[in-house]
Amino acid sequence: MFRLQGSKVLAVDMTGDAVKAKNGAMVAYDGRMDFKKLSGGGEGIRGMVTRRITGEQMTMMEVKGHGTCWFADRASEINLVGLQGDKLYVESSNLLATDGGLRTGTSFTGMRGATQGNGLFTTTVEGHGQAAIMSDGPAVLLRVSPQFPLTVDPGAYVAHQGNLRQSFQSGVTFRTLLGEGGGEAFQIRFEGDGLVYVQPSERNTIAGDV
Repeated sequence: MFRLQGSKVLAVDMTGDAVKAKNGAMVAYDGRMDFKKLSGGGEGIRGMVTRRITGEQMTMMEVKGHGTCWFADRASEINLVGLQGDKLYVESSNLLATDGGLRTGTSFTGMRGATQGNGLFTTTVEGHGQAAIMSDGPAVLLRVSPQFPLTVDPGAYVAHQGNLRQSFQSGVTFRTLLGEGGGEAFQIRFEGDGLVYVQPSERNTIAGDV
């Protein structure tokens, strides 16, 4: 279903099936399509309640029909992720679209709420199918192994998958070194076996501080 046209436009070919996408991200379509706004972004009451509590907003729409839809958002780079029954954790602002059969929800992440526009919960996508995630610049995919844990600046983090444990530690960020930080800077540490997606341009954060 999912294919890239260039690096910044996602084309989704549908034959009566559905896709969930970020609200307002459709730039064109052909054929016959029906659109429905989805509330909350996560499935069920829990998804809606956690987002309301944390202030993390992710409004999605469901597109169903026959034809092709094209999606894009602020000229962001788009990365396709294939899921084989596993779970993807992604910042809500970086999720563009998922197969209609994939389940979306929320997961508690701890203190990454210092990232501006994101709450203490992150978005989860799981099942069998494809998801499209966005990054500011081409995403870099980094491997984490038991021998080589990974530490990531919260402003560069996009998503992760696999059997990973994440923790938050005090540290020095690039912003702190440049004198832009105030307070205690923190970083995200990943341990285990999996993949982490990072973007080459940091999103605006509150100086990466807690």
